[in-house]
Amino acid sequence: MNQLVLLQAAPNAGMMQLLLLGGMILVFYFFMIRPQAQKAKKAKTFQEGLQKGDKIVTIAGIHGVVNKVNEDGTIQVEISPGSYIKLERSAISLEWSEQVNKASAAPATK
Repeated sequence: MNQLVLLQAAPNAGMMQLLLLGGMILVFYFFMIRPQAQKAKKAKTFQEGLQKGDKIVTIAGIHGVVNKVNEDGTIQVEISPGSYIKLERSAISLEWSEQVNKASAAPATK
């Protein structure tokens, strides 16, 4: 009699474990993988859309203004009047550049 009860409970337990595993995978996807992929896509779009005059910040924290966009995937950045450096587009930080542009667009308070 006890063996019959155990055999009937086993298929339900296996299905429940499968549903739990599937739920964990979905939660992991929606909270970890998908947001990171969207962030990477947004950063790539930002880096490809750089134009002369854009204020940027590099991943290393160097602030500057885009002076020239080269066709080889690099940009020339003016870091101080008359000082230029050549950088890869991938070295531009989206988050820091957005913060710099927000701060420059905000009205100054007295």
